[in-house]
Amino acid sequence: MQVERIFWLAWAQISGIGPILLRRLEQHFGTLEEAWEATPAQLGEVEGFGDRIINTLMQKRSLLDPEKFYQQHLDKNPNFWTPADRAYPRLLLEIPNPPPVLYYRGRVELEENLGIIPSIAIVGTRDPDDYGKRWTRKIATALIQKGFTVVSGMAEGIDTVAHQACIDGGGRTIAVLGTGVDVIYPPRNHGLYEDIQAQGLVVSEYPSGTQPNRPHFPQRNRIIAGWSRATVVIQAPTKSGALITAHLANDFCRDVYVLPADVDRERSLGCLGLLSRGAHPIITPGHLLDLLGSIPELDSAEQLQLFPPTTSTPPPNLEPELQQVLDAIASQPTPFDAIVQQTGLPASSVSSGLLQLELQGLVSQLPGMQYQKS
Repeated sequence: MQVERIFWLAWAQISGIGPILLRRLEQHFGTLEEAWEATPAQLGEVEGFGDRIINTLMQKRSLLDPEKFYQQHLDKNPNFWTPADRAYPRLLLEIPNPPPVLYYRGRVELEENLGIIPSIAIVGTRDPDDYGKRWTRKIATALIQKGFTVVSGMAEGIDTVAHQACIDGGGRTIAVLGTGVDVIYPPRNHGLYEDIQAQGLVVSEYPSGTQPNRPHFPQRNRIIAGWSRATVVIQAPTKSGALITAHLANDFCRDVYVLPADVDRERSLGCLGLLSRGAHPIITPGHLLDLLGSIPELDSAEQLQLFPPTTSTPPPNLEPELQQVLDAIASQPTPFDAIVQQTGLPASSVSSGLLQLELQGLVSQLPGMQYQKS
């Protein structure tokens, strides 16, 4: 896995080769190390690789020594995950374009990365009113008291209030930045940034030193939505980055919950639009927790065995839904999408089931989001 980690980082340096093309390379060649050594003719067999991109790739690849670059990169970026790492956030592997490299600072909770401790996103306007701030604090506090982790973007407004409520309540929170993990933006959130590092986690797909850049912020929203089992939108006008996060969450088959408001509140017009398209309204914090009740209760650290010995026979008391997921895995490696189609279950339920089966030693994950029975 260490070798493959080096090549995930190397491929991420080739401009024009984004997460989707990287996934195709991995699926076609089996490993990104093999893809790195591929000839132009072999690369041309992969969908999306035409003559122009292959010529550019060959030029850039010839100038980069993966192992040397990896060692140099570690000097300024000692902490990062790639999809080759066991600790890479599991839910991000379900989205079409997971970040090839994810940098982090703070306290890592492996159960959180594996999706066993569920995360909920809270997003909204950068200019909330008292109503929005008050409800953000109520909802964030209710979530952390029930053991959820709150994910947001450390932007001004709702993001800041959500993170601060988690810090004040002693809960976990994850900030997804549109800058490098060492760049604090907005600068006024310096104290909050330090508190999040001490109590939670700061992550970014951009290497250290990356300064604020307008396109980075909507791009990072897919990480907020992808890491989270559900997204809560507090207040959002019709042109809001929070709506981008909500739409992405919907695309990723994750639930979206919205705080309702008066129709004459401009800050909430985007929320009303989400409600009209099927988002769940939040009546009280307790009501939201009831709606989230389908998420399995957390296992304690003592109960959880992250790397159990494999076994060839399923336990006799396997739950029907888990058995359905297990039965959908063929004798050969089976893609995640095929398992979803075979079971007819929501993608989120299949992902949760696969994780439980993997932890029981019944299933193992292969590169390219494929699974096989152990």
